[in-house]
Amino acid sequence: MNKKQKITPYFVITVILLIALAIFFLFPLYWIVTGSVKEKSDIIIKAGESVKWIPTTISWDNFARLFKTQTKLFGVGMPLAIRWLFNSVFISVVAMALTCFSASLAGYALAKKRFWGRGFVFSLFVCAMALPKQVILIPLLREMSLLHLIDTAWGSIFAVIFPVVGWPFGVFLMKQFSEGIPSSLLEAARIDGAGEVKTFMNVALPIIQPGIGALAIFTFINAWNEYPLQLIMLSKSEAKTIALGIAGLQSEMSNDYGLIMAGAALAAVPIIIVFLCFQKYFTQGITMGAVKG
Repeated sequence: MNKKQKITPYFVITVILLIALAIFFLFPLYWIVTGSVKEKSDIIIKAGESVKWIPTTISWDNFARLFKTQTKLFGVGMPLAIRWLFNSVFISVVAMALTCFSASLAGYALAKKRFWGRGFVFSLFVCAMALPKQVILIPLLREMSLLHLIDTAWGSIFAVIFPVVGWPFGVFLMKQFSEGIPSSLLEAARIDGAGEVKTFMNVALPIIQPGIGALAIFTFINAWNEYPLQLIMLSKSEAKTIALGIAGLQSEMSNDYGLIMAGAALAAVPIIIVFLCFQKYFTQGITMGAVKG
């Protein structure tokens, strides 16, 4: 802040509101993390007792019980909760990579290529964005069943990935970013003898990189939170995601809040890591979208 700038009441109120909002949104995460290391007596409050905001003792018993059930992955023994976490990360990362790849190409083609039916194709993507996910769950289940992708653990995982890759919002977002690519740069690259692939990789891709970063976060979170699709596609215990695993803990051990919070804390780690890694591109993407209006 500039030394000559005066601290006005408006500035003070703004800072106070931002701090209050930060505390409001961070408190659930704090409660989950602290609850995962609390003893049962600190979590369940009896009548007349006050809420214990800070754990009196740090206990790792909840995580020990969470990792108690064992399974195997690629022949290596590991806790079942880690297998759930691996499935969630694998599904989200693969869906993120495939969506960013396909959406960036499709958005670039719709924005910078002139072909018959271009407007109609883009209208289909816009209409698909308004289609509720619940409407297509049964057709997707029938389609994946015909492809024999829901009979095995790995097949079921890919049955969750493929529908997420065809995300209309991703194509819409990348088309809007691709509109900002100067046509003169593309023409100059073609005059220099660059092909379509080289033009896209060397000219278009660096310009739309902030949009891809923002789309990566959106896609990862969308794939991570795709609970209804995971619920109907993933039936085997080894194929479940961490969200389905926690939901199972809630139904089987409804009063064991420490165990449930330990699973929730474990599930929050990858989301935080992905956001911190792509925060720069996410901020640039949102800013560029706001400037374009």
